[in-house]
Amino acid sequence: MSELKRTPLRDFHLAHGAKMVDFEGWEMPVQYRSILQEHKAVRQAAGLFDVSHMGQVDVRGPEAARFLNHLLTNDTGKLFPGRALYSPMCYADGGVADDLLVYMRGPEDYFLCINAGNIDPDLDWMRRQAAAFSVAIVDRSADYALLAVQGPRAAAIVQGLTGAKLGRLTYYHFSEGTVAGVQCLISRTGYTGEDGLELYHASDDAVSLAESIWAAGQPHGLELCGLGARDSLRLEAGYPLYGHEISAEISPLTAGLGWTVKLDKGADFVGREALAAEKRDGGKNRVIYFTTGDRRIVRGGSAVLGAEAQEVGRVLSGTLSPILNQAIGSALVPVAAALGPLSVEIRGANLPLEIVKPPFVELKKTVF
Repeated sequence: MSELKRTPLRDFHLAHGAKMVDFEGWEMPVQYRSILQEHKAVRQAAGLFDVSHMGQVDVRGPEAARFLNHLLTNDTGKLFPGRALYSPMCYADGGVADDLLVYMRGPEDYFLCINAGNIDPDLDWMRRQAAAFSVAIVDRSADYALLAVQGPRAAAIVQGLTGAKLGRLTYYHFSEGTVAGVQCLISRTGYTGEDGLELYHASDDAVSLAESIWAAGQPHGLELCGLGARDSLRLEAGYPLYGHEISAEISPLTAGLGWTVKLDKGADFVGREALAAEKRDGGKNRVIYFTTGDRRIVRGGSAVLGAEAQEVGRVLSGTLSPILNQAIGSALVPVAAALGPLSVEIRGANLPLEIVKPPFVELKKTVF
């Protein structure tokens, strides 16, 4: 059995009582005191997450902009220095290879954040697609650590540690600056549905920065948060998770991410033909989101039943919403079944699914 990879904050997590788990080959904190407490802290105050397992990639060269517009479904031609963009990266058949963030530092200088479990296949896919372009792709994952401070008080906590004018930094924009003496790429982004900041910095500075934020944030109600709260928060916000709501088998259109697929952006891109056909003809399946009115969690992989109690689909993600105090989830079902009625079976009980449009709770940040 291969040894788990560790972020620079592994000892920090253990010192603060984290419960550690295997996540995509990484030893990561799933919770500290409780997922419920951490989740509510992010909705009401702030939470600090270690997401240093994520991958980072430099894309540089005279054709970097043209390459990224070919590689990704969203329109990277609209980027300018200091702007970030969310986009799927698709295969030729329209399936999703990964979803990622693109940061434009300059006309020939871009920085990508990719999912932890996809670093090696992503790099291989990018390099194969880059063969016809004058561009260099460099894996920087080992060089960076990444901390996310999320919640309505997140900016105030970080502002006390930096001279950067965070009030001027709007959603999906970034700047360079020091936070608690550590040089950072300061990004007004996150994966919780709340306001917040993500701080990319050198791996060697991770412990110092985390300790400074933790000390500064406690008077504001900051909680240390693990992957458990990160998952319940993102699902409450209706954000997709790779391997669940999007995958090699689930296209961005099927997942309800049509706004990220710019068929008319003036550049051909990988998967465009397949996605144009899906939009024109309609897909076979659709990702839906649901509540149950019950606290029992509907686990991923559970069968979704149709009107005649026959299996029509499967649950993709499921959790308990601490804010709604009931189970929520997502499922992949045929388009014809997407309007219901649908149900799941839990311990012999048949629970009807109420189909809802995310986010499940009122959020200030609803655009991912």
